[in-house]
Amino acid sequence: MSDVARIDASNLLTVAEVASKMRVSKMTVYRLIHSGDIPALRVGRSFRVPHQAVADYLEAAYVETA
Repeated sequence: MSDVARIDASNLLTVAEVASKMRVSKMTVYRLIHSGDIPALRVGRSFRVPHQAVADYLEAAYVETA
């Protein structure tokens, strides 16, 4: 079974929802998608981002300060 077939539509976020969760602009989310830093599915002219992809990105970007 392909990765696309395993994606649950209820776990997909809009660009606006991702921006809100990450506290960044929608343009920043679009840049992350187009650069390949966050995987996304194209639905018509819009994008949907798996919830886990956002969680993985934030975990990888986490920097602990001294």
